[in-house]
Parts: sequence; structure tokens; C-alpha cells
Amino acid sequence: MGIVSTDLHKAGAIAVSVKDVGMVFGNVHAVRSASFDLPKGKFLTILGPSGSGKTTLLRMIAGFDKPTSGEIFINGQPVSAVPPHKRAIGMVFQKLALFPHMTAAENVAFPLKMRRHDARTIGEKVERYLELVRLGGYGGRRINELSGGQQQRVAIARALVFEPDLLLLDEPLAALDRKLREEMQLEFRRIQRELGVTTINVTHDQREALVVSDEVIVMDGGEIQQKAQPVHAYRSPANAFVANFIGVTNFIDGKVSAISGSTVSVESNGQVLAGVVAADGAPLVDGSACSGAVRAEQIRIASARTALEGLETIVEGQVTDSIFEGERMVYEVTVPALGGAILRVFDHDPVSHLQFGPGENVRLGWNAKDMHVFKK
Repeated sequence: MGIVSTDLHKAGAIAVSVKDVGMVFGNVHAVRSASFDLPKGKFLTILGPSGSGKTTLLRMIAGFDKPTSGEIFINGQPVSAVPPHKRAIGMVFQKLALFPHMTAAENVAFPLKMRRHDARTIGEKVERYLELVRLGGYGGRRINELSGGQQQRVAIARALVFEPDLLLLDEPLAALDRKLREEMQLEFRRIQRELGVTTINVTHDQREALVVSDEVIVMDGGEIQQKAQPVHAYRSPANAFVANFIGVTNFIDGKVSAISGSTVSVESNGQVLAGVVAADGAPLVDGSACSGAVRAEQIRIASARTALEGLETIVEGQVTDSIFEGERMVYEVTVPALGGAILRVFDHDPVSHLQFGPGENVRLGWNAKDMHVFKK
């Protein structure tokens, strides 16, 4: 029988509330006026490049750093004055910090002993959580006898065994190889949903953020650029940074030549391209500089223009590189009509479709709805 969360979450109850939080190190603003609410039971991923402020924000929630401005609330209570060990938080770090001289079971039992749980119940509880992370029967093994993925599972069980209010993940999968990392992403998702524990994950891995999360926050320069459900952040990015950071996106620079409702015409190197006003972006005005963002998978590639009939934008180009990635082909195509811009194109059916090599002339096409236009 699986473990069922004992926390009966109220609908809409907020587990974590961050209000205008900032952190300054000397003259560096690591985090600027960050604000968000996280409902109980949800999985949030804070995503961003190195130096974006995501880890600093997580450390403030954990209590390792005290904000220089603003306040953090956990279950409605301000926690800036509460030390880390008095917050009911479980953590899994990139460096797992497991005790090598202990067995897997002893590692998992450690936080229960530190919190002086009834010794008669510890063994049963440890075994339940080892079963949860699919390590039943491995409790007697020492850490050096476990694989990297198994060590990850021990760290997860240890972070959860005392039933914390909040689970924090600080890039725990970054050191794993790609296949194992993708397997563990699904494991985090399964475990979090089975327990219903409120979780905040920090990563620079965009796939991980999309796979595991109920919501994502994208950060850059210490500021929150967008908070949204993964599908919304991907399909309706708030700005060019988000569009570029999540997914593989082509940007076509130009100026606004006409606006009609949500549709916009962009003039680029004498070519007029149709697009849509980015839903969450800054307002556009006629004549202003702009950038049209088209994701690589939204562009179709063909040898003849007739194969792209029905698409609203068609341009000619020449393949400069083709890369086989197993499940897809990636093409880089130079487009003279767009000032020599290089567009990247995905073909997710490399077996059935015609494949193109460097030097071949091709046609590229996409629809207006697939080009989101941002103010520059």
C-alpha cells in the first residue's frame, strides 16, 4: 500500500508566500523584489541561467540567507527570524551529503533520530520510505555500494521521512548522466504527487522544469520574468528572454509595420512577415523595433514551395548544417531574404521525411500564429 499524505490541504491554501523579497551582496542585487504565492501540494520549479538569482531565492526560503528586504511566509507565518533547523523543510542538494559510513536505512533514519521520534516506530517508517523511492530491500547497503541513481533515492527518502511541510530541491540531478537524469525527473514527479508535499525545485534544465512542475518561475538578472504553468510559459512567453530560454527559438529582428488587434506585421530586411502580439509582452507601436520569435519545431522545411502551401510565411534558404539526434533532425538554414539570418528547424520524423544535407536549397514555412512578436 502506498504512502498517503496525512496533510488534508485546503483548496487554495498557500504554503509559501514571497513578498517583495530582495537580497543584496555588497553592490550586487542578487534578487530584486521577488513576489509569488505557492499553493499547498504544488510542485514549483525556479528556472534560470547561472547568476539569475534562483539559488539565492531558494536559500532565503530555506533560511540559509536572510532577505535584505521583504518577507517570506511559510503556512502563513513570517520566517525571516526562524533559523533553518526550526523550519519544517526537507532538502536535497546537488551534493547529496549522505553519510558514507552509514547504511541507506541509517541515512534515512538520521533526521528522525535528530528530531527524537519514537525509536519503536523509526524502523517501520524508514522501510516505508525506502519502498516509496523503490529501494525496498536495499536498506542494509552502504552508500558506496549504491549507484548514483540509488543514492539520489536515499537522499529523497531522507528529506521526506520526517514529513516536512516543504521540500526544497537544489539542482539534485545536475551531476547525473542524461538518461538517469530523465528517469529521476519522472521519479520526483511520481513521489511528489503520491505524497502531495509542496515542493520547490531549482534548476537550469528547461526540460526538467517542464516535465516535473505544476508551475515554473523563470528568473534573469535577479528578477522574476514569468510565473506560469509550464505549457503557458512555453506557448505564451512573457518576453524574449523567456522565449529564448525555454525551448529552441529563432529571433527575426525588424520593425512593426502594422498592427490590427492581436495580429502584427513585421518588416525585416524588406520582407513583411505576419505574426501575433506576444500575449504577456510589452505593448507594440507602429514603427517600433521588434523581434519575432519562432520556435524551431513550428517551422516546416521542404524542397519545393508547393509542399508548404497554406502556410502564411514562406522563405527560401540554404542548409548550412544538419544534425541527426535520433528522434529528430536539426537543420540550420541561412535565409538571404532575412539578411542572412540563420534559422534552426526541427524535423521530428527523420525516417519518413526527405532529409537535407549542407548546401541544399530548401523552403521554410510557418503560420502567423507561430511567430510571437516582442518589443525590443
